[in-house]
Parts: sequence; structure tokens; C-alpha cells
Amino acid sequence: MKVSKIKIRAAAITVSDQGAAGKREDLSGPLLVDALTKMGAEVAGQKIVADDREKIAHALITFADEMKVDLIITTGGTGPALRDLTPEATRAVIDREIDGIAEALRFTGYNKTPLAVLSRGIAGLRGRCLIVNLPGHPRAVCEGMEILIPILPHALQMIRGEQLEHG
Repeated sequence: MKVSKIKIRAAAITVSDQGAAGKREDLSGPLLVDALTKMGAEVAGQKIVADDREKIAHALITFADEMKVDLIITTGGTGPALRDLTPEATRAVIDREIDGIAEALRFTGYNKTPLAVLSRGIAGLRGRCLIVNLPGHPRAVCEGMEILIPILPHALQMIRGEQLEHG
């Protein structure tokens, strides 16, 4: 795994009714934290929230606005089930979407399983914080991070206004 040369403060949010109620062990959140740490990010926070639009939005706003993290990655709540509301909560708090990130995650995921197209995850900016939704399955987190790690440092530099040219 490539280690980022830029300083990144990140947060991980697991969206799961069962996890938030303590009825299921969170396997995806720790994998996400591990991947962020291995890429050189400082993980400033990790949280489990229920599949509730307001709770998800509140967690995103807290990490982005109060804790001033550069990056929030969510896991879970991206499917077509009625309780899967992570994309809606994310869309409600971001200023701009970055469609290409979500497209790359689905496209690359599809090469491993056709079910990847069922993910409705999005990516976007809240101020200078990049928010990315990943599916909740542990394998999807690992595969999603493999896609994200090469692009995150440059994306965050561009968001900060540090490097506006593509190299």
C-alpha cells in the first residue's frame, strides 16, 4: 500500500442499524481505519451510526465542520434497501459531487462482482472535506480503498488549492 506524502486527517463512519445497536460486530470500519492508517493518514475519528438520514448527516457535519478532517469515508447504507440512506444523507450535506470517484468504484467493482452496480454511493465535497461512500461489505471496503488510495493525495491537494495541475 502506498504511503501518502501529504498530511491527511481522516474519519471513518460505519452505517449499520445492527452495528449501532451492538447486535453485530463492525468488520468494515476497522478495515477502513487500517487502510487509512497504512496509507499514512491520521484517523481523527471513527463512528458507528444507525441507518438514519439525520444521524448520518450529523456525523458527516461533525467530522467535516467541527473536527476539520480532510477526508471522511463511510461504509454501509449504499444499497437499494429502504433503510440504505447514506447517499441521501451525504447529498444533503455536500456542496458539490465528484461523480468520477463513485463511477470508478462501481466500474472497478463490477469487474469483480456484477452486484457492485447496486451501490448508490456518492462522493463529494463539504467545504474542503472530501466525503466518499463505500458499500458495507468488508471486501468492498478493501477493494474500494485499493481504488481510492492512488487518487486521494492528489485530490486532496487540489481541494486545498495546493496542486491544481495534473501530473
